[in-house]
Amino acid sequence: MLDEKEQLPEEKEISNENSQTIEISDQASTTETPEKKEEAEKVIGEIDKRIAESSEKDDAESDDMPDYEVFSLEELLASLALLMDESEPHKIGKNVNKIKSVFNSKFGAILKEEKQKFLDQGGESIDFNYSNPTKTAFNEKLAEYKKKRSDFFKNQEQFLNENLETKTQLIENLKHLIENAEGATMYKKFKEIQDRWNKTGPIPRTKYSDVWRTYHHHVERFYDLLHLNNDLRELDFKHNLEEKLKLVERAEALAKLDDPNKAFKELQEIHKMWKEDIGPVAREHRETIWNRFSTATKTIHDKRHEYYKGLKSQFEENVAKKMAVISEIENMDFSNYSSRSDWQKGINEMEALRTKFFEVGQVPRAKSDAIWAKFKDATRRFNSEKNKYFKNVKKEHLANLNKKKELIERANELKDSEDWDTATDIMKRIQSDWKKIGHVPRKYSDNLWKEFKDACNHYFDRLHAKQDAGNQEMIEVFNKKKSYLNSLKEQVDQGAKVGLKDIASMMEEWKALGPVPRNMRHIEGKFNKFIDSISVSNNIEREEVEMMKFKNTVDAMLAQKNFRKLDSEQLFIRKKLDETVREIQQLENNVGFISNVSEDNPLLSNVKNQIKEYEERLEIWKAKLNYLQKLEY
Repeated sequence: MLDEKEQLPEEKEISNENSQTIEISDQASTTETPEKKEEAEKVIGEIDKRIAESSEKDDAESDDMPDYEVFSLEELLASLALLMDESEPHKIGKNVNKIKSVFNSKFGAILKEEKQKFLDQGGESIDFNYSNPTKTAFNEKLAEYKKKRSDFFKNQEQFLNENLETKTQLIENLKHLIENAEGATMYKKFKEIQDRWNKTGPIPRTKYSDVWRTYHHHVERFYDLLHLNNDLRELDFKHNLEEKLKLVERAEALAKLDDPNKAFKELQEIHKMWKEDIGPVAREHRETIWNRFSTATKTIHDKRHEYYKGLKSQFEENVAKKMAVISEIENMDFSNYSSRSDWQKGINEMEALRTKFFEVGQVPRAKSDAIWAKFKDATRRFNSEKNKYFKNVKKEHLANLNKKKELIERANELKDSEDWDTATDIMKRIQSDWKKIGHVPRKYSDNLWKEFKDACNHYFDRLHAKQDAGNQEMIEVFNKKKSYLNSLKEQVDQGAKVGLKDIASMMEEWKALGPVPRNMRHIEGKFNKFIDSISVSNNIEREEVEMMKFKNTVDAMLAQKNFRKLDSEQLFIRKKLDETVREIQQLENNVGFISNVSEDNPLLSNVKNQIKEYEERLEIWKAKLNYLQKLEY
């Protein structure tokens, strides 16, 4: 690095236009030992190298970024898209990497949760497959960012070389100006060159140090020759001294910071400003101010060096920690695993150990490959046995597949039978056998179940239709219920007040009338709507009325021995439970995003009212499911 204290070797002496010999000052400290001088020069050289490496970048990225940890997957995707729309690709790398890290972490948690749900429902780990549209869109946007960034750096090479040509020509212009001084116009032309230099963009990092060194050398030559206007030169020297003193004070303040990385990073920016933004100072100040700056620089560098020595010690400790995790994996005993649940437990244990291994942190580079190889060997033994087990499970699944196909074939043979007594018994036995057969490969399960269910439903729908058609008593019940409902409506229209006991009495009387034919069950819906209407108008507790209606419906199914309908009802309620829980979670997330508004804000009040309504529905669904689960049929 050529700073205030250095010069190009071939130009120890420079003669001005009046043949006055001006000696370039060697600003090396006369009080420092050669060893300390050499050590300081190494530190400065390291910083120069870092500045050169960053010279190809236009603007440094800001360390300030949103707290992406609190963002949802959708918000992270939107943030990535917004960054790409508003900023150049080479300026958002840190933000993109942070968004990617947080997204993958959150998606990993969702994936783990979905996998556990799949396993809890009886699925096999080897069959698990999960897709998420947000993840797909995020991957596409990330690929688009990488392409834009790659294209930018391809175009950047030409841009950097053009800037290099410009700065090289400016140096030639400056040399020409010095060698052909023109009195009063000399300073003005120098300022024009200096202004163009500062406005010219970055150049290739391999050329940065040499180009800057040459430029700075000739700038100092210019000032040393600028005897034509001493006042102007002294004014420049004074301004530059003030600015460099500010940088020295900033560097000395950084030397006291507890965060060595932050201090070193800012120090590089200060060095860049020292080199590129501020000109030379008067000779008598050059050595003093440079020594202060150099001393502060070395102090910061030494603190950072000690910090990394501590990290190296920590990395050595991490070796023992990682080896301990590897030992745990090697000592896992899965020789007695005989069921899917055993292996699922082992898989969870292995995942926990893998996570523990990666959370330990870094190890020395020299030992990293060996530790990683040992870790892979340890996990390979587990994976090999696990794959053998699930390969056998797959064979069982294929055997189950053939069994279920046989039952589907038998159900299809019987679905149009007119031998109602014999066929009904066989169809019920087929349904029972189906439940006893184990899992089948996931890719077949949904289609198999649909084909089997359609065949069974076809038969039992025919059976129920026959039963309904032949039951004249049920038709009479329908007429009675219709008449009873009309009389209740007339009473309400005449202003009759209704309480919970009255509604219970109505339902009991309605139930006592008996079941109606399948094709006339719309009367039940009308009755329920009527009950809902008078419940609202008389401020009667919704949950109690709902449960009374539900129990009547279930009792009617039991009376008709419609067990298939009861099973379907239970599945429907479970589905509604899950949907209601998800709705509540989504609304609570929405409240989090608008929590900064006042409590009387209409939007906030509306969301909270929705949450309250869904919570009430949730309690009703839970009560219905509890009632069904207590039935024996």
